[in-house]
Amino acid sequence: MFRKIKQIEQQVPENISAPHQLRHQSLIMSSPWLTLLQQHRAIAVIRTSQLSLGLQMAQAVAAGGIPLIEITWNSADAPKLIHRLRQDLPHCTIGTGTILNQEQLRQAIDVGVQFLFTPHVDAALIACAVAADVPIVPGALSPTEIVTAWNAGASSVKVFPIQAVGGASYIKALQGPLGQIPLIPTGGVTLENAQEFITAGAIAVGLSGELFPKSLVSTEDWKAIAYRAKTLKEQLTTNSKS
Repeated sequence: MFRKIKQIEQQVPENISAPHQLRHQSLIMSSPWLTLLQQHRAIAVIRTSQLSLGLQMAQAVAAGGIPLIEITWNSADAPKLIHRLRQDLPHCTIGTGTILNQEQLRQAIDVGVQFLFTPHVDAALIACAVAADVPIVPGALSPTEIVTAWNAGASSVKVFPIQAVGGASYIKALQGPLGQIPLIPTGGVTLENAQEFITAGAIAVGLSGELFPKSLVSTEDWKAIAYRAKTLKEQLTTNSKS
């Protein structure tokens, strides 16, 4: 599904002229992964201590219209959970996050993840994911880290933790010099401010606790969680089209 990403990265040498760089950026921006982000605008991030809860959490946000679902690798039985969700939710795109090393990355790829998030920039992890034809989104904060991740072959870049650097205003400030890099802010995105990040230039946002309040998860109020997902999806996609 994402074969073009690997082909594009292989075609671009390290030292390229400005015209070729612009062409490279244009090809990347037309990739299937970025098309998914532009269509859906939100990624539901699930971190859970019980496999059964993880299944229900994923099913709830999927029912609410969010098909991009990240299962953090430090969740309970993450490989089993991802495998089950690939079977139970074939219309969704299931990935993982909190990948810290190559062993974890290879295990995640073996279990069938469709995208990868890391909390940091690691060129070796990026290269491994590109070679496996799996979109990878490293976590970065400073402009230097963001550019380093992008030049290493990242499919897009997670800006984390966004709350620590001014929220949507930081994403907006980055658009001037780094507007060609698709950014996904996390760590401070709420249902109330999510649209501000898209307006500021983010391609999508990632939410965890805001979609899955502890009170709703503990009482297993999946309808309420599905409603939160539906509200977020409608807010982001409606405003994106206007």
